[in-house]
Amino acid sequence: MAKFINPFTDVGFKKIFGQEVSKDLLIDFLNDLLVDEKSITDITFLDKEVLPEYMGDRGVIYDIYCTTENGEQFIVEMQNRQQVNFRERALYYLSHAVSRQGEKGADWRFGLKAVYGVFFMNFRLEDMPHKLRTDIVLSDRDTHEQFSDKLRFIFIELPSFRKEEEECVTDFDRWIYVLKNMETLNRMPFKARKSVFEKLEKIVDIASLSKEERMKYDESIKVYRDSLVTMEFAEQKGRAEGLAEGMAKGLEKGMEKGLAKGKAEGKAEERRIIAGQLKRMGMSFDAIREVTGLSDSEIDAL
Repeated sequence: MAKFINPFTDVGFKKIFGQEVSKDLLIDFLNDLLVDEKSITDITFLDKEVLPEYMGDRGVIYDIYCTTENGEQFIVEMQNRQQVNFRERALYYLSHAVSRQGEKGADWRFGLKAVYGVFFMNFRLEDMPHKLRTDIVLSDRDTHEQFSDKLRFIFIELPSFRKEEEECVTDFDRWIYVLKNMETLNRMPFKARKSVFEKLEKIVDIASLSKEERMKYDESIKVYRDSLVTMEFAEQKGRAEGLAEGMAKGLEKGMEKGLAKGKAEGKAEERRIIAGQLKRMGMSFDAIREVTGLSDSEIDAL
């Protein structure tokens, strides 16, 4: 039986990073993610469900949505499987957070605060280099100079992280190691190096969950595992269908190729028969060659 909760579940992920009582865990992670760039001292959780402003518009539901002490916003998501238009969805989420900063009246001068999207991905993102971290910013295509710092995407591809405990040299590495391996750990590593992991150990200990929390967590685990099974079935079905389609196309192509070859061989034999008849009638090689297209050597062999 697992000692610690699974952070890939909805309940597990939000218990680690989405609670007021443990918001220092999220602050610490974000500071390690943006080391030498920012030093966040406090965050305020915002409503994760953003309702549409107008009838008929689409609302947004984030996993975790918060703002820092200087007004910058962070959207933190855990995604367990590839989805159609995943990148477009991420763009919509961040753009929505940017557009909602607009204020009514002529006095507002587009004083936007930066919006960051941090996307944990428990899968490999298609059509992109497979690496742990991909940072997407607004910059000039040729010079790479930053155009604006108000929109930034950080994709964390967990399957690309392969370090063992002793190979983790940065605090960001340590966070990723713990999150990726948490459900299989028997002890919480790195506590002697960083006190935040002591608090994390208490938060994620399954034995510390209340009865209500345990029920919610067990249901979340069921949903997570059902999702994995469904995804695996879909992948296997897709591979089987692709194999069947490939075999069918190969068979069809083979039959077409065989039929074409048979037709060609039949026509060649027909030309040889005609050439033999013409040869026995005493027609010249030049005439036979003109009629059948056979070479002199082929005619001579008849």
